[in-house]
Amino acid sequence: MLDNPPMLTIHRGHARPDPALVEAFRGAQTSHLVDAMDGRGALDYRIKPMDPDNAAFVGPALTALSYPADVVGVYGALAEAQPGDVVVVANDAYAGTAVVGDIVAGMMRNKGIAAFVTDGLARDRAGIVATGLPLFAAGIMPASPAANGPGVVGAPVTLGGQHVRPGDIIVGDADGVVVVPLDRAQAVLERLAAVRAAEAKAVAAVEGGATGNDRIAAIVAAARIIGP
Repeated sequence: MLDNPPMLTIHRGHARPDPALVEAFRGAQTSHLVDAMDGRGALDYRIKPMDPDNAAFVGPALTALSYPADVVGVYGALAEAQPGDVVVVANDAYAGTAVVGDIVAGMMRNKGIAAFVTDGLARDRAGIVATGLPLFAAGIMPASPAANGPGVVGAPVTLGGQHVRPGDIIVGDADGVVVVPLDRAQAVLERLAAVRAAEAKAVAAVEGGATGNDRIAAIVAAARIIGP
């Protein structure tokens, strides 16, 4: 028999990144970040922005677990978040109800929260877009959740195939969301510079009329040819 847990548990005192380090990631393209982390870090492709034209953000994660069909974890995160935080809510990818709507999104925007990310669903898309808060979810549906708990704030969570700790740097754009572990952030930033330089060189070659590159040529040259 399970004991009834508290409606809400809040963990405080987690490490927070230097604001200058967070700012260094502003404007980073999510695909470049993934390349800088050896193909890792991106949340599941189904977690997408409600408004692709207002999807770019960066900030430290404030994590929460909101149990399926329940919103208590979201409320706790709203109360705990500091301006500039990205609220990251694991919802066990529950598809029976939404876990966030336009009213809470508006409150988060009023508080200066940078973005909201969940593997659950959202509702009231038009209202969410109107708030101006970058909000990423796995889809839209109108059913509302309960507020019975339990919920947890400030503990590590897993969502969209990624482990997220409070204080990790979260970056989003129209393509999706990437998690940069705080303990790797400086190294990722250094690799990001090389990725951007290589990408700029490749783009310039294409704009100059290139129809291939050395890598493609090597793969084709090593191909097994069948037929005349």
